[in-house]
Amino acid sequence: MFKITLLIGLFIVALLSSSAAAGSDADERFEKLADGFADAYPGLGPVGATQLGDHRFDDRLDEVSAAAREREAAFYRQYLNQLAAIDRSRLSRANQIDAELLRHHLDSRLWELTDLEEWAWNPLVYTNLAGGAIYGLMAREFAPLPQRLDSVAARLEQLPRLLEQARETLQPERVPQVHAETAVRQNRGVLSILDNMVRPAMGSVTAGQRETLEQAIDTATNTIEIHQAWLEQQLLPNAKGDFRIGAELFDRKLAYALHTPMTREQVRERAQREFHHVRDEMYAVAQKVYTEAYPYTDLPESPDDNYRQAVIRAALEVAYRQLPARDEIVDTARQQLDRATSFVREQGLVTVPDDPVEIIVMPEFQRGVSVAYCDSPGALDVGQKTFYAVAPMPKEWTDEQVRTFLREYNVFSLEDLTMHEAMPGHYLQLAHSNRYPSTLRAMLASGPFIEGWAVYAERLMVDAGYRDSDPLQRLIMLKWYLRAVTNSILDQAIHVDGMSRDEAMRLMVEGAFQEEREAALKWVRAQLTSSQLSTYFVGYQEHADLRAEFESRAGDDFDLKAYHDRLLSFGSPPVQFVRALLLDQSIPRDGE
Repeated sequence: MFKITLLIGLFIVALLSSSAAAGSDADERFEKLADGFADAYPGLGPVGATQLGDHRFDDRLDEVSAAAREREAAFYRQYLNQLAAIDRSRLSRANQIDAELLRHHLDSRLWELTDLEEWAWNPLVYTNLAGGAIYGLMAREFAPLPQRLDSVAARLEQLPRLLEQARETLQPERVPQVHAETAVRQNRGVLSILDNMVRPAMGSVTAGQRETLEQAIDTATNTIEIHQAWLEQQLLPNAKGDFRIGAELFDRKLAYALHTPMTREQVRERAQREFHHVRDEMYAVAQKVYTEAYPYTDLPESPDDNYRQAVIRAALEVAYRQLPARDEIVDTARQQLDRATSFVREQGLVTVPDDPVEIIVMPEFQRGVSVAYCDSPGALDVGQKTFYAVAPMPKEWTDEQVRTFLREYNVFSLEDLTMHEAMPGHYLQLAHSNRYPSTLRAMLASGPFIEGWAVYAERLMVDAGYRDSDPLQRLIMLKWYLRAVTNSILDQAIHVDGMSRDEAMRLMVEGAFQEEREAALKWVRAQLTSSQLSTYFVGYQEHADLRAEFESRAGDDFDLKAYHDRLLSFGSPPVQFVRALLLDQSIPRDGE
């Protein structure tokens, strides 16, 4: 009996050893593939490589010709074939996630090239490339300034080729009018980068370098003006494309962007339910604000929709009394960042990294899409400075436009924006993410995880009592969350269902309590982009669901800071993968 048991034991050990060896072999093959991709992929887009933190290509500009697109598509097909040859079931759990992220990314990029074809109809692809090419070199001190200025000169010398390829590639009849108009406004933003970031730094180079740089700037200035004339005289008058991408393209793009089991229909149904739920929350808070201001008012037990609308608006008016000055938005945000950082540390909500962060005026070439954004260092530039960029109000705005904008971005709203973009939102989360050891995972970060965390961070702070539990801060937080909900409704309603501007404005202004200027800017953004506006709501819902499930399982042992630190320790993969890791579930795979 002992001999039989021993033989069975040895057999099991042999099987386990064989399985471990097979798994190790599969992991080795995948990691070699992943390393090869991480090494080769940045070369397809030098501007993106600089932003990523890979500085091997800092003296080059992207190729945007037909031949370059063919090479890029072949690259994706090659890696898809190699990836398909690896048995995912034999990989470690971490590598299973990375393999799924890589396959999803390769599929997405190939589809964008061959089906979505933004290269043919979106001129903003090229204005962003031109501006980002120089901004990415000058914004962070990843190398000595003279070295970075040499790369600036090299890229400026290639700018005529880039923009000539762009003009050859764009098909005016496919370009939507709004995209052409925005490109006209953004194009000269490159010149502002040269004036504000490059010229002031030229005293640090030798006379020979300075002469080369001056010539390159002259070349680039002339090139930008040639391109501006083409945009205004050729592209804009002939831009006849439809900005709505339609159901088929939208569904595929949404699936790639979200990387979630939720379908478009499920997102819409959930958003519509949440829309009404959040308005109920806002009314409950507004009642407290209203009765504090008017203590002798008896509110009805079952008010109709118009009454609730009026009470919420009246409470919001109280918040709108606290406005920053027109020229003090950036300074106000700086003060709020300091206060939010201290609060997160004092409350022990999550570990605060020491990475530097700076609030800046948004570069001109980036304006026109959003009011603020977080520009974190690339995955390979860990420890470099994060920029929280805030757009100034356009100089041409009337006093009335300024007034409505400042009402929307009152002091409480700026607090919420700072929570979202910086602390404990994007800045904090991405600083944690960049410490995860997988370069591949950092390169393929999930937008819904990142945006969802930032929305989650807003509610986290208010629930923790930020600003002394001021009900106005909660009311504004709810208003901003309602905006995220509304964004996901708008996203598909505009691009799939044909929602008109009037319908969109009514939903935003009446349904979500947004000011006219904010709603008007969001209408433009919704035309310029598709699927991205859904990432905030879907990501938040997944984060909220995951925390609720984890907290329920942990019971009295739940530790909020420990949960957040562990949640953020896996990088920025889609939430469904973090769920699998936190709850010890099988790693999900598309189609299963």
